Amino acid sequence: MKKAKKLLAVLLAAIMCFTMAAVALAGTENGSYTVSNPYADIDWSTVKQYKTALHSHTNASDGDPTLKESVQRHADTGFDIVATTDHGTVNYTWETVNENKFIHEMLSLIGRTEGELEYLGASGTFSNGISYSYAKAENGDDYLSLSNGKQILRLPYGIEQNALSANAHVNSWFTDYHDNSLTTYEDAISSVDRLGGICVINHPGEYTKARYELRAADAYNENNAAYRYYINKYAYLLDKYDGCLGIDMNSKGDNRTRFDRILWDKLLTRFSAKGKNVYAIASSDAHQLNVIDTGFTMLLMNGLTSSEARKALENGTFFAASHCIGNPEELREIAAALKEFYGETATYEKVKATVDELDTRLADIESGKLAADSSLSVIYSVLEDGFSTADTFPAVGSVEIDETNDTVTLNTSDALIVRWISDGKLIATTKADDAVLDLNEYADRLGNYVRAEVFGEGGILYTQAFLLNAEDNAAANGGKSEKFFDFGFIDCLFAIFKNWIDILGRKLARVC
Repeated sequence: MKKAKKLLAVLLAAIMCFTMAAVALAGTENGSYTVSNPYADIDWSTVKQYKTALHSHTNASDGDPTLKESVQRHADTGFDIVATTDHGTVNYTWETVNENKFIHEMLSLIGRTEGELEYLGASGTFSNGISYSYAKAENGDDYLSLSNGKQILRLPYGIEQNALSANAHVNSWFTDYHDNSLTTYEDAISSVDRLGGICVINHPGEYTKARYELRAADAYNENNAAYRYYINKYAYLLDKYDGCLGIDMNSKGDNRTRFDRILWDKLLTRFSAKGKNVYAIASSDAHQLNVIDTGFTMLLMNGLTSSEARKALENGTFFAASHCIGNPEELREIAAALKEFYGETATYEKVKATVDELDTRLADIESGKLAADSSLSVIYSVLEDGFSTADTFPAVGSVEIDETNDTVTLNTSDALIVRWISDGKLIATTKADDAVLDLNEYADRLGNYVRAEVFGEGGILYTQAFLLNAEDNAAANGGKSEKFFDFGFIDCLFAIFKNWIDILGRKLARVC
């Protein structure tokens, strides 16, 4: 009897092992993934890609240039769509003076804005000799038509919300809303959502103080109570308000935002498990003329209209893009891939030189030669005086999903490598002319999404995330929302306090 029981136990164990092995292997069989492709409805043979500025400032708030100077530089650097988003100032027009007098006067008192406000009028000439006309078209949109044949769409109702708040900045468009009082993230986001506009959370690394971290491992580390709180806060806002599309994860020179891709991946990891996406834009947040072309967003549209622009933003049919990269770990990985695939080219040498400079700065901070609270402030950039020194910029001409063979293919141009990321980890790097990701090859490293970063001599372009098995995840986890208590303004004070405590701790560590 005992022998029979032992034999039965062995047989059961063997059956269980076989079953588990079969389940494991099933995850790597062709056709085991469904891929939610945000670009699925794009007709790549007819769609156009429009270079878009979603975040820019003038001297109507705290920017240096006048509106006329800002629009001219956007035209000179190839923008097709421009949103003027001054602090607390809804942009109604480029033709006549457009200001929030209260905000303008408040900023003037602290020396944050100066000079006369200069607008376009119905027609005129820029300082480079190009003439223009500005008018409202029959479709209700405002267009700037230049004598060189270029046309620029003004995105309606652009504004950076929470002008008087402790940097809880939110960019919104398509709704006439502002509040001159002290307001929180949720105040702005809930109001924009209620009024039918759309918005994103701006440069979160500035609010969370992640910009002051020296190493990626410390930024948004969920073992840190403060970062855990902020990740929960952003997840709560994105989950509650459909009008909030996501975050700006590469803005200006990517100094403040260099770790915000980590935040984006943290949010994507959470939301993709529920079958939902989180979008990310890039912008210049330009307060000076030479910053205007640092970051931008490429909207995929069937025509140059504000309704098409809104549809692209809401559907995730766009690419974030930047001429600048400030994350040392990303640059180190890019340099290694460039060397492996192409050898020690000029582009490799430039990226490597940036990495070396970053490493030197980091060593000087850690040795005490530089102040402990110094930002690294070293970036890979192809800009000189605000204009790109590269003749090309990486682009994606089409996206192909083959669910039978479980592959994602990007057809790129002017690119060198494609980096594939899932759950915040680099799972593969491919040459840009062979940008095919076989999901089954990386099944043991895949989470519930994968996204791509396309790097070339001119900079970097980010796709939105491709969700894996989203319908199944939505059915299993879609109704679940985590409880969250928002401390409002108090959390900003907490972050500032934590930042200074960390600085003090590093200084004391050196002394001891």
